[in-house]
Amino acid sequence: MNNELTTGLFPFMKAQSSAGKQVSHCRAKPPEKWSFRVDLPLVRESLRNVNGAPVCARSPADIAALCADIRQSAQEAFIVIDLNTKHNVIDKRLVSLGLLDASLVHPREVFRGAIQNNAAAVIVVHNHPSGDPTPSAEDVRITRQLVDAGRILSVHVLDHVVIGRADAAGLGTPAFLSLREAGLVSFET
Repeated sequence: MNNELTTGLFPFMKAQSSAGKQVSHCRAKPPEKWSFRVDLPLVRESLRNVNGAPVCARSPADIAALCADIRQSAQEAFIVIDLNTKHNVIDKRLVSLGLLDASLVHPREVFRGAIQNNAAAVIVVHNHPSGDPTPSAEDVRITRQLVDAGRILSVHVLDHVVIGRADAAGLGTPAFLSLREAGLVSFET
């Protein structure tokens, strides 16, 4: 008999003894009854502000305020905000931290957390380190791809907000731009 079976690498396997009888090498006897307790949340609670009220995402300005922490970032950061059916924020997740002028994003990463959080909808957000919130052709392309993927998964993509810095170029540019409000992508409601 192979010595590995009797030395403990496979402690629950049966081996043949030198006399030809089967011998169990199980060191511990399992309990007569098995019982497990699993606590699963039925609903993921929405985030709360300091007053205890749910954090709401009613406008691009709300989203820009919620994601103001990435405004000064030197790298593109791609964030997904998971929403419940009342558009209260369930979670805010950093999905990708990119380079100076690009962020790698795939629908798999965007929707994984949304599905785990039982989100009804998502809003995607990313910053432009240059400060100019004007979306690139790649921003529009990835947004369309996410809207299509969300349609299949029944998780609505409500908007894509690009965060910049207020008047970064001195031309009166806004601090953010909503692809929905700009009419650049057709979103489901």
